[in-house]
Amino acid sequence: MRDTAKHQGLRNQLITVLKEKGITDVAVLDAIQKIPRHLFLNSSFEDYAYQDKAFPIGAGQTISQPYTVAFQSQLLEVQKDHKVLEIGTGSGYQTAVLCGIGAKVYTIERQNELFKSTSLLLPKLGIRPKYISFGDGYKGLPNYAPFDSIIVTAGAPFIPKPLMAQLKVGGRLVIPLGEDHQIMTLLIRKNETQFEKHEFGEFRFVPLLENKN
Repeated sequence: MRDTAKHQGLRNQLITVLKEKGITDVAVLDAIQKIPRHLFLNSSFEDYAYQDKAFPIGAGQTISQPYTVAFQSQLLEVQKDHKVLEIGTGSGYQTAVLCGIGAKVYTIERQNELFKSTSLLLPKLGIRPKYISFGDGYKGLPNYAPFDSIIVTAGAPFIPKPLMAQLKVGGRLVIPLGEDHQIMTLLIRKNETQFEKHEFGEFRFVPLLENKN
């Protein structure tokens, strides 16, 4: 679990790349600058951990490209102590970034292999989300709702209605929509029945899977 001066230097270079690509949220950049992404990857990828690329993490899943993590996090406009629901814990890297911003993170992972490994890894790194769950992300976590914001870290063919229902009025839901490729989509809840929709271009994610409990 080493985080060396070399790793920190590589993170500084990554921050420069993210700024050049348009990431401006200081809290997001600070969190990414501090979090040792190489510890969330298979050690064979360690030399590449601070390149702006996605990598496989097992169970057919990936750790998202740092730009994607930063972009989604920036869209959420997270404030300290916001309750954030994350759909797709994966490696735990996005979870760590949200915790680093100061969010109270509730996260769901559908792949049991990843749920087990990430549940062990995060505390070792001093990262403590409020709740880590093994279950179906399409259903959200109704017992802990409402949430200030919701982030989906896999490609969804549609916006799950339970997630919309679990969002506070004024809250923000960030979700990549589509099957082969996805359009990054932001929903802002205006009132009990109305949502404002914004689209932010094409991204690629693994699919959001359901019904495995």
